[in-house]
Amino acid sequence: MTLFDPPAPLAERLRPRTVAEVVGQTHLLGPGKPLSRVLASGRLGSLILWGPPGVGKTTLARLLAGEVGAHFIPLSAVSAGVKDVREATAEAERLRGRGQKTILFLDEIHRFNKAQQDALLPHVESGLLTLIGATTENPSFEVNPALRSRARTLVLEALSQEEVRGLLERALSDPRGLPGITAMDEALDLLSRLADGDARRALSTLEVASSLANPVTPESVTEAFGRHLPQMDKNGEDFYNLISALHKSVRASHVDGALYWLARMLEGGADGLYVARRIVRMAAEDIGLADPQALRLCIAARDTAEFLGSPEGDLALAQAVVYLALAPKSNSVYMAWKRALDAVREGETLPVPLHLRNAPTALMRQQGYGKGYAYYFADPGGSFAQNYLPDGVQLGLYHPTGEGWEARVAERWRKLQHAHGEDEGTASAEVIDTPPAHV
Repeated sequence: MTLFDPPAPLAERLRPRTVAEVVGQTHLLGPGKPLSRVLASGRLGSLILWGPPGVGKTTLARLLAGEVGAHFIPLSAVSAGVKDVREATAEAERLRGRGQKTILFLDEIHRFNKAQQDALLPHVESGLLTLIGATTENPSFEVNPALRSRARTLVLEALSQEEVRGLLERALSDPRGLPGITAMDEALDLLSRLADGDARRALSTLEVASSLANPVTPESVTEAFGRHLPQMDKNGEDFYNLISALHKSVRASHVDGALYWLARMLEGGADGLYVARRIVRMAAEDIGLADPQALRLCIAARDTAEFLGSPEGDLALAQAVVYLALAPKSNSVYMAWKRALDAVREGETLPVPLHLRNAPTALMRQQGYGKGYAYYFADPGGSFAQNYLPDGVQLGLYHPTGEGWEARVAERWRKLQHAHGEDEGTASAEVIDTPPAHV
């Protein structure tokens, strides 16, 4: 070994040589599980391996090829294109003439566009290529349906802390790993937790930490690891899972859950203003008239986050999230709006009653536009007595709840329905008190 021939990274040196050495994925590789049955049959079909980084997708693909005696062609969708697929196809044609099968491994298959994925279809369908695609993104969104239908999707899971700990211990005892290096139990526990189930990250950090201290200490692990940034692909499924968890925690009034998912998003690099916009939506959708002040506070939090930036402005978002989680909940306006849209999109087009129509010209007035309209402030009783939908039409869109401030709204709503003759079918000239100014 010389300076011009450095050793491979620890994660590469410890790459499993057999399926038996694979750590984790027992739901796929255990007795009677999907991949165990495939290997026992000796017939391997096309697969899509979906899972987070560092769980062994590439390693597993290589081992499967070796187990079935197939030629292995690795490509990365980051740098490969249709030309590379053609070359792989030509190589597979030559090998098929010798009776050998070919596995094309396409890492990060989600980065292939539709045309590039379509170029694989005829060769996968004919059996010339057995495709194993690896992706960290949900194949439902990122892989063409035609390609998905020709491949079995297997979900790989992040390693547990116990599995990561076992892998680290193997690295210290295996001759291919870090001979002569020891580590404190506390250091291994810390690294097992920080790795977030990513074997590659765990081994890379251990290798750096071992160059800082022997035995490896918690302090050397912390120094080697750097800042702990939670995993989150800002354009991927994790991002939308996190924002969904935040919104649902607020809706369920679970303050700790809401704060945790907010912190995960902001620490993971989410755009604070995107999060702020979602928080404003929560105020309108889930708090509504149960607490009309919530929307104002969330708008103020958005303005504060934009004015201060991160991290100072993040506190305003946290304040808004806690307020929303603690607030009474009502989706009455949200549901009323959905009903209104459904009535417009799916129902008949209702004409505007003549007395409600604008009458800017003499001809329109002659046609009866605006005739008989009762102006509320001049004739409150007449205003309530006239119709605001075509005769005989009642939509029943809004249904107030008894939550928070909306309990007061519900009482006023009952009076308004009575005044408009929508409860018992009789109109009333009763004058209704003006609602509070902040409605």
